[in-house]
Amino acid sequence: MAHELAFVLINPYTIGKSRTGGVIGRIIAQTGLDLVAARMFGPSQELVNEYAGMLRTDPDVDAKVRELLADYVLRAYSPDPKTGRCRRVMMLLFEGENAIRRVYEAAGNIRENMESGRTVRDIYGDYVVDESGKVLYIEPAVLIGPTAKSAIARMRLWAEYSAKDGGIIENCADLPEAFEKTLVLIKPDNFRFPSTRPGNIIDLFSGSGLRIVGARVLRMSVAQAEQFYGPVRDVLRNKLKGMVAARAMQAISQELKMDLPEELSADLGDLLGPVFGDQQFYEIIQFMTGRWPPTCPHDEKDAPGKEKCLALVYAGPDAVNIIRGILGPTDPSKAAPGSVRREYGQTIMVNAAHASDSPSNSAREMDIIKANEDKISYWVEKYYPQEN
Repeated sequence: MAHELAFVLINPYTIGKSRTGGVIGRIIAQTGLDLVAARMFGPSQELVNEYAGMLRTDPDVDAKVRELLADYVLRAYSPDPKTGRCRRVMMLLFEGENAIRRVYEAAGNIRENMESGRTVRDIYGDYVVDESGKVLYIEPAVLIGPTAKSAIARMRLWAEYSAKDGGIIENCADLPEAFEKTLVLIKPDNFRFPSTRPGNIIDLFSGSGLRIVGARVLRMSVAQAEQFYGPVRDVLRNKLKGMVAARAMQAISQELKMDLPEELSADLGDLLGPVFGDQQFYEIIQFMTGRWPPTCPHDEKDAPGKEKCLALVYAGPDAVNIIRGILGPTDPSKAAPGSVRREYGQTIMVNAAHASDSPSNSAREMDIIKANEDKISYWVEKYYPQEN
């Protein structure tokens, strides 16, 4: 079987109804493919027209279906006719053996078996006809490429518009004029093997009523992680002094079988606290990147890490506080039932997700991870370069 790149477009209606997590989780779990890129689009009318025209003339799609899909794209993907503000579309790229066929099977047929619950379209799509068979309403939930030829042509088109129409989409039709942005990282522990976990976590955040306006798959470099978590380092070096001193006093007393003067505790904390804090900091970096910082050569610190995160930008009123409320405290054991960390966290470090703690920190973190960076074009060109 061929090693391929496949795509999924999550439709504006599906995103608006907060079904994004369900779609992502099911595609990952059912295909077993590697999610390598994600990007939000606010399609321009130019892109919409080109994509609809491509669908309308695609010989690999049944003539009746392609007409329905072309009309659907013109209706659902076009900017709002009253305000001119764009719709939100999320593009996902998956890599793996026979990826295009596996994505097609997970997405499901548009006209058949849309009630069994087996595929994405079974669950989230609609295809309503009257007694004569006339189509009254269609919502395909996602759009994909049914064959390799179709998929490649469609990916190339969207890659062509990725820099212009993609990124962090703030001018979307369903976003309030007054809003705040915050960053969420779905952490590496959710990508150890293909599962619905990343999608389930997104589903929990969907209860916020906020909008996803940005998305990217991230393999955080050591340099990025050190900068991202840099403020935590000094906190750890100082916060842990008391705990380290107490444990050191106890261990030394037991080993030497002698009582130590209490005033020695502060000196031990000052001596060992920073060392232990750095150790904890390095463990965070290793968890996020898959590399141990002290042994990572300087010239490799900017290289993509071995671990994967899904970065999402949420927007809406009071976004930072709302998302952190759904996330829960750092320690999963102290998180409320139904929170992300109570449901999916394990330890203080392996705690499912990260969320910015202030609007200013959100801006800082998004800048570090390059939340607006276009990787769609990179992956499409890597697999399907345009012929000169």
